Amino acid sequence: MFCKNCGAEIDDNAVVCPKCGVAVNETPAPAPASSNDAPSIGFAILSFFIPLVGLILYIVWRTESPLKAKSCGKGAIIGFCVGIVLSVLSTVLLTCLVTSVADAASLLAIL
Repeated sequence: MFCKNCGAEIDDNAVVCPKCGVAVNETPAPAPASSNDAPSIGFAILSFFIPLVGLILYIVWRTESPLKAKSCGKGAIIGFCVGIVLSVLSTVLLTCLVTSVADAASLLAIL
């Protein structure tokens, strides 16, 4: 392996170049988090009631504001699941109601 600064041959496991002292494997510093990146209850609630908006906000913010994006994503997923459960429950209840009304109508027809 060769030093990127001075070109000297160095050991593959070396941390710094023995000739010039420059670090060999510099890992880039992680990007600082946005100062206004914080989980947002308001956006999570919005995402709960309108999951499509939560999905869009998650996609837009996932790199620049990961904490906000995560709260929007969670709100969207929970809202979507609750919507599915409520749809199934309302379908079952409506079916039961229609069946009981039909049974009552048939009993009245017999009398």
